[in-house]
Amino acid sequence: MGDGPVFFSRRGALAAATLNLPKALNALNLDMIKLLSAQLDQWADDDSVAAVWIDGSGDKAFCAGGDVVALYRESAAYGETPDYTYTTDFFAREYRLDYKIHTYKKPIVVWGGGFVMGGGIGIMAGASHRIVTETTRLAMPEVTIGLFPDVGGSWFLNRMPGRTGLFLGLTGAQFNGSDALFAGMADRMLPSVQREAALAALAELDFDADPDANHRLISDCLKPLELPLGERPVSALREHYDQIQQLTDFASLPDVCRSITGYEGEDKWLQKAAATLAGGSPLTPWIVWEQLKHGRHMSLADVFRMELALAVNLCASGHFKEGVRALLIDKDRQPQWQPATVEEITAEQVERCFHGPWQGANPLADL
Repeated sequence: MGDGPVFFSRRGALAAATLNLPKALNALNLDMIKLLSAQLDQWADDDSVAAVWIDGSGDKAFCAGGDVVALYRESAAYGETPDYTYTTDFFAREYRLDYKIHTYKKPIVVWGGGFVMGGGIGIMAGASHRIVTETTRLAMPEVTIGLFPDVGGSWFLNRMPGRTGLFLGLTGAQFNGSDALFAGMADRMLPSVQREAALAALAELDFDADPDANHRLISDCLKPLELPLGERPVSALREHYDQIQQLTDFASLPDVCRSITGYEGEDKWLQKAAATLAGGSPLTPWIVWEQLKHGRHMSLADVFRMELALAVNLCASGHFKEGVRALLIDKDRQPQWQPATVEEITAEQVERCFHGPWQGANPLADL
């Protein structure tokens, strides 16, 4: 157990990891990434561990994202000469952890109650059994801070129905547990009060030596605990599917952005999505547009290698520093983007972001 930023425990053959920074909504820092990664390696080689459970401390959030304030300190403002050391280390370690979860042989169950954003989605997306609840609020809101939907976003946004992934990436719109099920980002919805019951039920399973058999055991165990269909929140993504398809049905990014930000209807969810895109970084939408195009036929490992180049370059671009300053540091919510509009961003600026600034091999070359 312990009181560190991640605490680990065992219930028989079930090993558990709890992200433990509830005051920071369990936001993922470098220390947590290192601890969780090392522990997963240990459990992978431990024959007495059949399955892994990952959750967050408290009821407000599983994990509300990465430690953007630490990244802010190490990122460059407009016109500054960037130092890529910290950002490369942070994102390489984070993406390595995400890749490990995606490719883990033993079942990993993630309890995604409350806020699950950015880096939290990175941990949850690759798990074999992703649980949401009626309290789940997911988002990839990077457009507000001049970053981009990373942690494998090029992989999972591309696999959502229609152009819903493009829409969520551009607008940072929040979506709930029902939306996550619709978009293929979750597997089960359980009542939030059933966390302990689910954990206890899994711990009592008669696990097998075969990981595939254990995957099936866990699925069968969780199924009867699910929230009945009639009690689940409405899926905005499902309800707005046709409208999202219409709003994004253009061959160029500026046209798509004008279409979404030009929304004049009464729907609050679409209004908020339009406003977020309108106020967000003008570089991010270009990255989203291109990362989805580039990533469509890439392997998962190649996706993380591409995203590593994008992440360190955006932290060096001035956009991330300015976005975080306006949202979290000075809190004036008045970012002064340079350039200020999507139309002013050049193809060369976007293309440069896809080339890693390192001498030699990509730090994730061995994935």
